[in-house]
This record gives sequence, C-alpha cells and structure tokens, in this order.
Amino acid sequence: MNVDVRSVHFDLGAPTRDYLDKKLERLNFAKDTIVTVDFAFTKEKDFICESTIHFRWGHQAHIQERDFELAAGIDKLMDKMEMKVRKEKEKVQDRNK
Repeated sequence: MNVDVRSVHFDLGAPTRDYLDKKLERLNFAKDTIVTVDFAFTKEKDFICESTIHFRWGHQAHIQERDFELAAGIDKLMDKMEMKVRKEKEKVQDRNK
C-alpha cells in the first residue's frame, strides 16, 4: 500500500505525519486490497482533509472531512475511510462467492 501525503497552505510537521501513519495502521486488515492512498490537507479557515483510496480491482473512493483542528479532522477521516474500505471489501467478497 503506497501512501502519498501533501499539504496546501501550511507545512505538515513530522509529529502530524507520525500521527497519520499511526492511524493508517487501522487499515492493515485491507492492505492487500488497497494499492494507493492519497491524502491532501488544505488549511483555509478550517482544515479540509481529503483522501482518495485506489483499490486493486480499479475502484476509487474519495472521502472528505472538515474540522478546525487537524488531528480531529484526521480522526474523522480515518473513521470514514475504515467504514468505506470494509464496505468495499465485503462487496468484492460477496461477488466472489
């Protein structure tokens, strides 16, 4: 699973990147089904946290979350990502039965 992280209008520090990497461990159950995860964090009045997940069967999922604190935005984004990945994985397993 490749991870690409970019930040717009601010510098994403090492502690925040470590926090994101720690949260990404929640997706280890599906690392064989995910090819790439792209993150984009934008600072405006609040933080816009976006993620695009590329699955190995060609499907993509785009998730977006807004919050005034970056850590809270990452937490909410990871919750949505985990639910989306579980749902996609179940769909593929149901098709293969």
